[in-house]
Order: sequence, then C-alpha cells, then structure tokens
Amino acid sequence: MPMTRKDLLRAAGAFALVAPFGGIRGAYAQAYPNQDIRIICAFPAGSGADVLVRYFAEKLRPLANRTIIVENKVGAGGWIATEYVARSKPDGYTMLLLGANAVAATMSMFKNPSVDVGKAIQVAATINRQPFMLVVATDSPYKTVAELTAAMKKKGDKATYATGAPAGTIMGELYKAATGVQAVEVVYKTAADSLNEILSGKIDYAMHDPVFSLAQLREGRLRILAVSTGTRLAAVPDLPTMKESGVDMNLTLWWAVMLPAGTPKPIIDQLNKWFVQIVSTEETKKFLNSFGGDPYIIPQEQAQANFLAAINEWAGYIKIAKIQPQ
Repeated sequence: MPMTRKDLLRAAGAFALVAPFGGIRGAYAQAYPNQDIRIICAFPAGSGADVLVRYFAEKLRPLANRTIIVENKVGAGGWIATEYVARSKPDGYTMLLLGANAVAATMSMFKNPSVDVGKAIQVAATINRQPFMLVVATDSPYKTVAELTAAMKKKGDKATYATGAPAGTIMGELYKAATGVQAVEVVYKTAADSLNEILSGKIDYAMHDPVFSLAQLREGRLRILAVSTGTRLAAVPDLPTMKESGVDMNLTLWWAVMLPAGTPKPIIDQLNKWFVQIVSTEETKKFLNSFGGDPYIIPQEQAQANFLAAINEWAGYIKIAKIQPQ
C-alpha cells in the first residue's frame, strides 16, 4: 500500500528526532546515562588500584551527572572482576578500570579461561602508563639491582621475593630468567600483605605496583631499586630502569576503561570523551605522577588494537618466564 502524505510527515518527524544524533543508535546514546554507573575494581578497598579507580569515579560523576558506584570484586589476580564485566550487559553501565596488559595476560595465565577477553572486552579509553617496581626494605644492604642480583645468586633457592599481582609475577620471572637468580616467589593477596615480611627480612625483595611502592618509599619503609619500563617515566625520572641496571626488560603497563564487547559505539565514544577530559587535566596529571604513572591518551581504535596485540605480547612474556598456566 503506498504511503499517504500523513504517513510521510509522521516518518519525517521521527527521522528528525533521531537523525541529528546518528540514527536510532545515536538516540540511544543521547539518553545515556539514565541510571547509576558501576566501575569494577579488581583489588581490595584501600589498595593502590582502589585509590586510582575511586579517583576516576569521583571525576566522572559530574560529567555523567549520575551516581558512580565502585564495586570491589577481588580474586584470581583480577580475573573475577574481568569475567564479571565481560559477562555484563553491554550498555555502558558496568565497566572495568584495570591494567589492560594484565587483562590481556590472563589468556595465557589460565589453562581454560572462562571468557576470551579478545572477543569479550572492548577498550573505551586509556588512562595512564606505569611501571612495576623492584623494591627492598630501606635497611636492606642492597642499594642497586647488581648488588641484589649478586647476593641472590649466592642464596640460590633459599632467596625469596614477594608479588601481589600478575604483573609482579611476570616481572619476577623475567628478572630471574635474565639473571639466573633462583629465588622462590611468595604470592600475597595484595602488596600490603607482604610488607611486614619484607621489613622483617623474611622476604629478600619484591615486585610491586608503583602506588604501593612509592607510598612506602615516602614512609621510609621501602627502597626502589629499578622500574620495569624500557625508558624512564616522567613521573619518576630519578628511578633507573631494569635495563639501565643490566637486566634486559621492557615491561610497561597501561590502564584502561574496559566495557563488555557489543557496547554501542556512541556510548563508547561518550565515555572516551569524558575520560580524555579527565586525564587531560593538570590535577589528574599530578595525581597519576604521584603514583608513578604518566597520563596516557591515545585514540580509542588504537587502544583496542593495542589491547589485542597485548594478548600475544604477554603470551610471549609468559613463555619466556616459563610460567605454567593455572
């Protein structure tokens, strides 16, 4: 049946309502957000990751004009949080703020990962780039990586080191593979849980995140011997790299806002715009620098491509480190 003039007018009116915002998908995004947003943190309240997540949650709140709820879903080195977000409804109301490399690495850290992050996770925006850090107690006799390495070689398998995250495990194994050190890894739920045993001398050294490491440096408890990145970061220009210290390593972590795959592109674009706005401020730069990170802003499409590339890159690291999937 041919359309009447009234039908044409009605259709034109409907098109006018949605066309300026990119069609029906655009109109859906235009209404976003119309409910509370949840940001999932993979580590406990009070941890370095939690501090970072809550900072961005607070900065997102006035931009989205919605309540931003931080939920801590802890366990399995971040996998519980990753799986939760991957299986969430792809509507922009549940997101993960975590190291994208750590998420990528899980595909090789587990024998049978319950989700394929390359297919189930979409990067919306990048936040920062940061190192992991090799630390010892402040009263430790080791002032350099070379001194630590020489001493640990003498101790053989009686040497011990602490980790509290998958990136620490990989850094530790890469260090051992490059130097021949045979220290035994002691895994803690969080970096903070290892502090007393580092200070008591029960643990010889540790591979920990910069938030925890720098906080303990400022408190006078820990000494940072080197950072994992291939080049020095603006945030911590005085700290040498492992490579400068004679250990060939380039382990740079970057944090991102990640969503369930299938989230509408207009919503991804809106979140990207908000987080770029937050990361671009001088306040955020100072905040990230205080925790050992540099602001990191790249186009959303490049971020997704880098994430997919990281799955293979970290599979290589895990193979080099001879880490057996759990």
